[in-house]
Amino acid sequence: MSTDGAQTVGEVVAATPRAARVFERVGIDYCCGGRKGLAAACAQAGVSLADVVTAIEAEARVRSPSEVDWRAAPLDALIDHIEATHHTFTRSELARADGLAAKVRRAHGEAHPEVLAALETFTALRDELLPHLLREEQALFPYVRRLATGVPARAPFVTVRMPIQVMDAQHEVAGDLLKRLRAQTDGYVAPAQACGTWRALWESLASLERDLHQHIHLESNVLFPRAVAAEAAA
Repeated sequence: MSTDGAQTVGEVVAATPRAARVFERVGIDYCCGGRKGLAAACAQAGVSLADVVTAIEAEARVRSPSEVDWRAAPLDALIDHIEATHHTFTRSELARADGLAAKVRRAHGEAHPEVLAALETFTALRDELLPHLLREEQALFPYVRRLATGVPARAPFVTVRMPIQVMDAQHEVAGDLLKRLRAQTDGYVAPAQACGTWRALWESLASLERDLHQHIHLESNVLFPRAVAAEAAA
C-alpha cells in the first residue's frame, strides 16, 4: 500500500512493520502515539514528511515474504504471538534488568545520583507492566479468543471497550515512563567510566524499550481495534 500523510502512524506500521525502524530513527512514537496522523507526527518531530515516506517505501521494498500481516491473521494467532513473543520477553528482560539494577545501585548509586533517578523510573515501569500483563492474560485475552471462535461468550465486562480503555491508559503510562528513562540515561549511552554491569543494564533497558514499542503497537493499533470490531460483529 502507498503511504501518505493522511494515514495514522499505527496504520503505517501495521501495513509496513519495517516502518518502525524509520520512526525509531526520527523519534516518532508509533505505539502510544499510533493514532496520530503521519503528517502531524512528522511536523511534531521536526522531520520532512516526504523524506519519511520515501524511507518507509524503501523499507517496504525489502519486506520479508515470511512477515505476518497481523491485520489479517486470526485473532487467536495474534494473541499467541503477543504472549509468546512480547509478554515472555518483557518478563524475562525485566527480571534481568532488575538483577543488574541492584548491582549498579550498590556499586554506583552513592556517587551517581542520576543513576538512582533512572533506576527509580525503571522500578515504576516494572511495577506498571507486570500486573498489566496479568490483566490481559487473565481477562481480556481469553474473551477475545472466544470472540475469534464466533461463539457468543459471557464477558466479565459490559463491552470489550472497557478493558481496552484501561489497557490503553496503562500503555500511555508505560510510554511516558519509557520516555523519561531514555532522557535519564542519555539515550541508553553509558558514560565512559561505566563498568560492564552498568553498560549491560543500559543495553537491557534499550532492548526492553524496543520490544515494548512493538508490543504496545500490536495491541493498541492492531489487536484492540480488531477485538472491538469482532465484538460488534458477534
